[in-house]
Amino acid sequence: MNGIGELDGAATEEAERHLNSLTKPPGSLGLLERIAAQAAGITGELAADVSKRAVVVMAGDHGVCEEGVSAFPAEVTPQMVKNFLAGGAAVNVLARGAGADVFCVDMGVNADLAHEALLVRKTRKGTANLAREAAMTRADAVSALRSGFELAAELARDGYRMLATGDMGIGNTTASAALSAALGGLTPDEAVGLGTGIAEDRRRHKVDVVARAIALHAPDGSDPIGTLAKVGGLEIAGLAGLLLGAAANRCLVVVDGFISSAAALVAAAIAPQAVPYMLGSHLSQEQGHARLLERIGLKPMIHLDMRLGEGTGAVLAFHFVDAALRVMREMATFESAGVSRE
Repeated sequence: MNGIGELDGAATEEAERHLNSLTKPPGSLGLLERIAAQAAGITGELAADVSKRAVVVMAGDHGVCEEGVSAFPAEVTPQMVKNFLAGGAAVNVLARGAGADVFCVDMGVNADLAHEALLVRKTRKGTANLAREAAMTRADAVSALRSGFELAAELARDGYRMLATGDMGIGNTTASAALSAALGGLTPDEAVGLGTGIAEDRRRHKVDVVARAIALHAPDGSDPIGTLAKVGGLEIAGLAGLLLGAAANRCLVVVDGFISSAAALVAAAIAPQAVPYMLGSHLSQEQGHARLLERIGLKPMIHLDMRLGEGTGAVLAFHFVDAALRVMREMATFESAGVSRE
């Protein structure tokens, strides 16, 4: 699960020269210019055609729900999978607006689901309760990582040039907070937010659950796969694999919110060279998200006070990538427009 090369330095430099030749003060389009140069380095093209794009929503259940960490019951996970497949969720609506296909993947839902459009990559039916035992075996974690990596390769072979990460799994903010503490250096109190909308007293309980899990497992930050197995989730593992696979296949991959960023943290720990292929999408309301993005080295494009997951923020960020690439293709240069330089 590697084969990740460096960005195309020549293409990046060419993009930067072109951006500086356009009718604007150098750097005045800010993050849009950095996105355009990064996209050139990823694809090797000055303004790549990324019109074939997809959001991959990975779903899995979490045994830690036994600890009462979520405002919603665990059965919501399979119910929402059915909603994704029916096209009725927020990510479906936003993906239609962004011209993106939605792929829903059963990575570890604790139910038997059948639908012609469902991609089944189930390693097991949900994780164990990470507050009492390892969430999964190391073999489970490797299997889920490999499934995500292989799915990215399949999508690349089918012509997809830009992917977004999405998640569904009641209890997965708890697993993501535990990973943020174990791999990102956050304290449990810094890592744990309000999730699906819990009250402060339940947040404090959730902090205690994460702290107990860290104390129980004593995860080794130098062993990201072992840490993922102890306190992670199947959909988080799948998304980490997807991020690695996107990088290996030179695809842009837009990282969604807190759960996707936890997956990006795992991927970065496994293969740091994958990070330049990632784009941050939005800063969520989860209080640990900003620190997590800083730890990975990603900058969010948008701040909309979102905390939904599903890939919603990442799909919205597709529009900003499109804007950056349109600037590259359509904006006049000083020379072509007859505009004097400084």
